[in-house]
Amino acid sequence: MVAVAAASVMAMTCPPARAQGLTGSDEPIEITADSLEVLQKDKIATFTGNVDAVQGDMVLSADELRVHYRSLGGNDAGTGNSIHRIEATGNVFLTSPEETAQGTFGVYDVDGQSVTLEGSVVLTRDDNVVRGERLQVDLTTGRSQMFAAVPSTAGGTPTQRVKALFVPAEEPAEPSADDPAPIEPSAPETSE
Repeated sequence: MVAVAAASVMAMTCPPARAQGLTGSDEPIEITADSLEVLQKDKIATFTGNVDAVQGDMVLSADELRVHYRSLGGNDAGTGNSIHRIEATGNVFLTSPEETAQGTFGVYDVDGQSVTLEGSVVLTRDDNVVRGERLQVDLTTGRSQMFAAVPSTAGGTPTQRVKALFVPAEEPAEPSADDPAPIEPSAPETSE
């Protein structure tokens, strides 16, 4: 039984090209965690405790990662498994060399090619920061949307608005008219 569970996890963490990761890479996905539970009948693998899923230079970290997969070939004895949905819960961080996103819950819908991050979402790129309650990213079109929190109907909680801070990039200073002209190297004198 342990060998079957291990084989299922190994097969599903190396999905075919159509189920590539967020980077669009065909690199394998390596998942490390404190524990793993596989529900073979339900086709769900749950990684818990200090979970890191790494594919190329993209890292997804969370308290829990639930991977939904399906058998290829139409039956349980198919040729392999394919990931179709990944759910991350608790202290979710998605990092790449260009930016980071954090929230409390995230879903990567492989079939729909979309990522949703919810719960006090913070998206940062360099010094720029965008905050909201829900971030939706369409990986096919590249369209991203940040949404505010919806007010509570029971308690009258005020709406949390989307907030963004954009810091202009510093440009190199141009010399002013008061600055002395740069010294040009002179050609050595030649005797005639």
